Amino acid sequence: MAEPQQTIDAALDALAHRNPALAAQLLNAVAGHVPDAQMPWLALANAEMALGRLDAAEAAMDRHLALQHRDIGGLLMKGLLRERRGDTRAASSFYTAALNQDAAYGGAPAELGALMAHARAAVASAQSAWMAHLEAAAGASPSPAIREAIDLLAGRREVDLQKPSLFYYPGLPQRRFYDPDQFAWLRPMMDLVPQMQAELHAVAGAHGAHGEGFAPYVRTSTERPAANNPLRDDPAWGAFHFWRDGAIVPEHAARCPATMATLAHAPMPMIPGRAPNAIWSRLLPGTHIAPHHGMLNCRLICHIPIRTAPQCRLRVGSETRTWQDGVPLIFDDSINHEAFNDGPQARVILLFEIWRPEIDEADRIALTGLFQAIDGFAGGL
Repeated sequence: MAEPQQTIDAALDALAHRNPALAAQLLNAVAGHVPDAQMPWLALANAEMALGRLDAAEAAMDRHLALQHRDIGGLLMKGLLRERRGDTRAASSFYTAALNQDAAYGGAPAELGALMAHARAAVASAQSAWMAHLEAAAGASPSPAIREAIDLLAGRREVDLQKPSLFYYPGLPQRRFYDPDQFAWLRPMMDLVPQMQAELHAVAGAHGAHGEGFAPYVRTSTERPAANNPLRDDPAWGAFHFWRDGAIVPEHAARCPATMATLAHAPMPMIPGRAPNAIWSRLLPGTHIAPHHGMLNCRLICHIPIRTAPQCRLRVGSETRTWQDGVPLIFDDSINHEAFNDGPQARVILLFEIWRPEIDEADRIALTGLFQAIDGFAGGL
């Protein structure tokens, strides 16, 4: 036998000239006579695969990947070999590894372009088939939790976590929206919606876009640094306060007795100087409330639609809902959320906060005292 390197060079030349039989013969002859790191296992795998000898091709590919476990070409070839053997799941995993490697670090040679495209299509097809298989196993009407679990597995959603900007109460469930039927006190509130709508009409007119008493929701304070918010001091996101930092706003309460009667049904936190807060929240056409987290996770935010408008939506985590007549929204604002009004009309809701139902009375009292202590400290938050 010629010198090993001469044999390898001749084999590579044969492969380049599309003679896989000679390439495989030469490379198999030299295997075992050179160190593994010097042996072109990938070339041998290509030659064996071209000859239809899949066992030999995969054995050579495994030797290659043992030395270069993140080589894009090797991962693609291993995926192709698994695919040809009908092992779609394994093929998809090797294709995904190759695609991820290229996305993170680059390095895929141009000549692998067609195989990269094939890998993307194969992964997409496998993912679709896998999801169809799981959805069939889950049945026609899976519970919301099972549906979300499948969506998380598919990458259609992300895990949404509470990240309050100020205060975190541990151990609460990570829920974006709550079922309004869970809160019996909402029913008498919803019965008063027509009267609240009449009060809004009296205050803000037929379209809800004007009216005395609405102020920018985000206001500049001389006692704190200016908020880093695109809607700071912008009336596009307006508030008409009924309760503000734990105190009733008398002039607004007097104008809207039905709204005040409505709010009396809600289990709002009563923390002097801090809560409750209850407003008509108005979003003018073209307004976007940027993604943000609320200050606390021990409360929920409630929206009762007073004047709905088309093309308005609220995203909380990975779930988006719209405001619909007669349908309250209750959500955890410590999860990342944002709101849009992409339509031609102003949207107005009654917005107020309530205690999280999972927090018992003893801890509500303790939290009230804790927040009062925070507010009472000269260097408090």
